[in-house]
Amino acid sequence: MGNEGDAAGVGATAGIDTGKASIARVYDMFLGGKDNFAADREVYETIQAVAPQGDEVAKSIRRWLTRVVRHLAGFEVGIDQFLDIGSGLPTVDNTHEVAQRNHAEATVVYVDNDATVAAYGRALLEENDHTHFATSDLRDPAALMATPQVARLDFDRPIALIQCATLHHIDDEADPVGFMEHYVDALPSGSYLAISHWWDPGDELPEGHLMARELEQRWRESSMGTGRYRTRAEIAALFAGLELVEPGLVELNDWWPEGPRMRETSLVERLILGGLAYKP
Repeated sequence: MGNEGDAAGVGATAGIDTGKASIARVYDMFLGGKDNFAADREVYETIQAVAPQGDEVAKSIRRWLTRVVRHLAGFEVGIDQFLDIGSGLPTVDNTHEVAQRNHAEATVVYVDNDATVAAYGRALLEENDHTHFATSDLRDPAALMATPQVARLDFDRPIALIQCATLHHIDDEADPVGFMEHYVDALPSGSYLAISHWWDPGDELPEGHLMARELEQRWRESSMGTGRYRTRAEIAALFAGLELVEPGLVELNDWWPEGPRMRETSLVERLILGGLAYKP
């Protein structure tokens, strides 16, 4: 899509604050993407200085998302409507690609409020008649659900709501537990909610707790200015009381792995949990 150095060297940078790191662009860097500016590279290098395996974290998040979507779109569950909030820049195995490999007519609505995603990613995320992109802020459920693109979904049938690596960029002051309750209330019976989130393991993994505190400080002191490593209980609360599907809220590599582990999981890779919940 672009060239590393000045993020896509195209005229699409209008409205993009190139002096402030973008969540979408930094995450894309960890996946090997090239759409970034100096501010993004500064954050990337700051995090890599503490956790050189940061690239593996991004890859494990993507692999987890792929497994979740494949499971939901597959024959056993049969979900054919997906609402992916905070979708980020397109990369390999985007939600619509995985869903539509398993269910050709699955509808996927992506939502993001990042100007870079709107400028560079929108066309790629709307590559067929069953995929749509909306610009909205996940902290405002009423406005987001009222967008024409989200309104295309049939709220009389099950929907899969995906919050993949998004909610740890929301401060407590924005009341993520409260606004997630609004989303869950809007979902019809038979729907699913998938969340992955940075984890502070506390006494459960003392060395991980120390790394989580250091990483959170670096994220928050950067020009991006966001990042929260929450406890297991705090992350569980984001599911708004829904029943978790086995194996529950676990480290990403432990959520229905596709085969035997070929190497030891690094400490930073362990500092993110994922879960899938069902609305009866």
